[in-house]
Amino acid sequence: MMQELSLECFSNDVVRLDLTPPSQTSPISLSIDEEESSEAKIRRLISEHPVIIFSRSSCCMSHVMKRLLTTIGVVPTVIELDDHEVSSLPMALEEEFSGGGSVVVPSPAIFIGRECVGGFESLVALHLSGHLVPKLVQVGALWV
Repeated sequence: MMQELSLECFSNDVVRLDLTPPSQTSPISLSIDEEESSEAKIRRLISEHPVIIFSRSSCCMSHVMKRLLTTIGVVPTVIELDDHEVSSLPMALEEEFSGGGSVVVPSPAIFIGRECVGGFESLVALHLSGHLVPKLVQVGALWV
């Protein structure tokens, strides 16, 4: 069974995707199988977008990450999650990390080409080392 889930667009081009079925649909909606788990939805979103940022609704650092990427010429997909939705990230990311142990997911967390880059500091380090632009080109998010 398919369920319409609501998307809210904010003035700063952030899309708020509610991963739980809404009581009513909004004019802008995204069709998602309601049987799909939060982990599966997150994995699918990662696979569908070359650059995607997951952050808590209250996190301002995702805006800074987005500004850095748009300055380079990339418009990332930004998904704001509630605290209970953020808890689904570690389960969706288990395969991204090796070595076992607990998975600590930064907020915001950025994925480039299905690979978890990390948080804000990791993105800036990648940029300062000169590896960000080639990575964005490699995944098809940036044309040079």
